[in-house]
Amino acid sequence: DKWKNHKDRFTLISDMYKKLNDLPGIDFNFSQPIADNVEEAVTGVKGELAVKVFGKDLNILEEKAQEISNIIQTVSGITDVGIFREIGQPTVEITVDRTKAAKYGINVSDVQELIQSSIGGTVATQLYEGEEHFDVVVRLEKAYRNSIEKIGSMLVTTPSGARIPLSEITDISYKPGAAFIYREKNSRFIAVKFSVRGRDLGGAVREAQSKVEKSVQLPEGYYTVWGGEFENEQRALSRLAIVIPLSLLIIGLLLYSTFDSWGYALIILSSMPFVIIGGVFGLLIWHLHFSVAAGIGFVALFGVSVQDGVVLLSYVKAHRTDYPDKIELIKAAASRRLRPIVMVALLAILGLTPAALSTGIGSETQKPLAVVIVSGLFVAVGLNLIVRPVLFKLFTPKE
Repeated sequence: DKWKNHKDRFTLISDMYKKLNDLPGIDFNFSQPIADNVEEAVTGVKGELAVKVFGKDLNILEEKAQEISNIIQTVSGITDVGIFREIGQPTVEITVDRTKAAKYGINVSDVQELIQSSIGGTVATQLYEGEEHFDVVVRLEKAYRNSIEKIGSMLVTTPSGARIPLSEITDISYKPGAAFIYREKNSRFIAVKFSVRGRDLGGAVREAQSKVEKSVQLPEGYYTVWGGEFENEQRALSRLAIVIPLSLLIIGLLLYSTFDSWGYALIILSSMPFVIIGGVFGLLIWHLHFSVAAGIGFVALFGVSVQDGVVLLSYVKAHRTDYPDKIELIKAAASRRLRPIVMVALLAILGLTPAALSTGIGSETQKPLAVVIVSGLFVAVGLNLIVRPVLFKLFTPKE
């Protein structure tokens, strides 16, 4: 009941963080079950973003992961930092001293068989109960294998028939072993997960990458991969870097084929910088960061802006002979095309305003797109009715 009055997920997380942060010695994270499943499918671990350190030695991986964790926690906007630790499982390590074993004529395989049968157990027979059958495993009683001393006192038979304690030819010790080993493309890795809040994703990750590159020295054969939403965003932005110029080129060619004039085409395309300014101001007012959704919104905004320009200039081209004075022609075009231009803008603005004002689950994806289009269209309407007529007056020849 205490956590109901929050307008969105981020304010709820902020308030919960303030309450929980006072508890010493507790690591906590904020997530949702479905989001966890999606993030695990993307990054390979349960985390929105992750740095994966690849290498062979688990101890070195753990050490470097801790260094990276300490560094990225100093980056503004990065929260929920945690390491998916792999070492910590208590294990008994038995290492055969091959030189000592060779003196007694004992093979390593003989030692392995003893350990397997005494501690792990060996299948002696099978027990049948009706149609079911079960393996019967025989091994030493717990009292004879529950400590290093007891394991070391196990007797190994030499080829001569003598029996010596296992500790005579092995080193037995407790060591922290691997509780779980993450692998990707046949390589071991350890992951450092984190989230970004209150800052643009790309800027935060790039700053973290720069600090890690300067401060963390990785041994030969070890490397890092920054995955998760950042990796997906970079792939999408690289595609947009190709799609947006290509879209503008195709739009320019279509405008030229429509009006048979590069002058008309350039007048229509000249609206792009102003429309971009409108979209950027919208993101600033709503305190949103540029994202893939916002980039797609700009592409859609270009199309609507060009459509409005075509509506206006098509009237100009069709009625040039009806008005001897260019200014009168421009006034007539602006007044006659006012209604369709405004209606197109209002249709998109009214349709996307709920998405621009939304704060529910999933709004972080649709909101930037809607905000860019709504704010950009406010600029586009004035642009079509004020700026384009002026450009037409200045940059088209008299007839």
